[in-house]
Amino acid sequence: MIVQGEGERRTRGPYLAAAGVFAVGMAGTTLPTPLYGLYRERIGFSDLTVTVVFAVYALGVIAALLVAGDFSDVLGRRPVLLAALGLSVLSAVCFLCESGLPLLFLGRLLSGFSAGLFSGAATAAVLELAPPDPRGRAGFAATAANMGGLGCGPLLSGVLAQYAPWPLRLPFLVHIALLVAALAVTRALPETVTRRTPRPPLRPQGMVVPQEVRGAFVPAGLAAFAGFSLLGLFTAVAPSFVSRTLGVHNLAVSGAVVFTVFCSSTAGQFLMGRVGVRRALPAGCLVLTAGMALVASSLLMESLPVLVVGAVVGGLGQGLAFRAALTGVSAVAPDEHRGATISAFFVVAYVGISLPVVGVGALTMALGLRGAGLVFAGCVVLLSTGVGVFLLRRPPRTD
Repeated sequence: MIVQGEGERRTRGPYLAAAGVFAVGMAGTTLPTPLYGLYRERIGFSDLTVTVVFAVYALGVIAALLVAGDFSDVLGRRPVLLAALGLSVLSAVCFLCESGLPLLFLGRLLSGFSAGLFSGAATAAVLELAPPDPRGRAGFAATAANMGGLGCGPLLSGVLAQYAPWPLRLPFLVHIALLVAALAVTRALPETVTRRTPRPPLRPQGMVVPQEVRGAFVPAGLAAFAGFSLLGLFTAVAPSFVSRTLGVHNLAVSGAVVFTVFCSSTAGQFLMGRVGVRRALPAGCLVLTAGMALVASSLLMESLPVLVVGAVVGGLGQGLAFRAALTGVSAVAPDEHRGATISAFFVVAYVGISLPVVGVGALTMALGLRGAGLVFAGCVVLLSTGVGVFLLRRPPRTD
């Protein structure tokens, strides 16, 4: 049972504090993004290994979603948030103590577990702690904290690695300090789940997609897959594109490019509320198509400005399509299967953020970085265009 006291409901402080905790936690999941080139030079591994290290994170997210996606409903929001923050600290420690690939893999896996716990518990905490009047703003605060945190991670590490000492240490030390502050804030947050059981069973929830939902779930899932493929490309491989294909070796610039795509995604999700699900989902897919076409053009032209424009346009389309897809799937799912259906939707999305970028890494061995990027962009363009055209002809259900 979820209960909020009158004092909690009349103030904005608790939900804004929860949003801040959410942002700090998610920033750690993308913190290593601009640093992969430094790790490659130090340890010596291929582009394929970089993408596999990144994909391990997505596997951790999926495992946490399937196994522990509903833990905060039973144990409470605060305990799960504290556990997620603790996993973030352990992940940062792995990177601080890094002496080879094993600790990189372990750090990314722990980061994935943390993100999987955050995605459900922190979103719920922000919404439940919000006063009734700005509840729509609380939903956007949760979205902005998620995507904004993901964007701030590479920006922070890129700037520190470029302009401060200890490029492979200082970003994680700063993040640990932020996590310690977030732990203190979380302990002070009001708890919104008041009925608890000792411990939920440790078994997967499973991917439940009821028959009556599948007509809406399939195109929504494909749109999420395509959009998260774009995010995966920028998070895992974009710094290599920027340095080795475009010839820009400033790590702060690499971090800023990744920051741009996540900020644009946040803007797209905000616009979805104005556009509506039925129009935003196909429109988002087609805008995503335009963004990926610009990314491909930037590789052909070796132009950083075109890549940045592609990040802005592609992120906008991803945000529009993702929030519309999630809203639509949530609306048509029956009450008794809504949680499992949404978990299945996120699993599809996180497969999209991991599997395609591993393919890019494998293709790099044969085609080079630019060739692999062009093949990837072409595949996403075909997928997002097909889904967008299908949804224009058959608008998604919203009830």
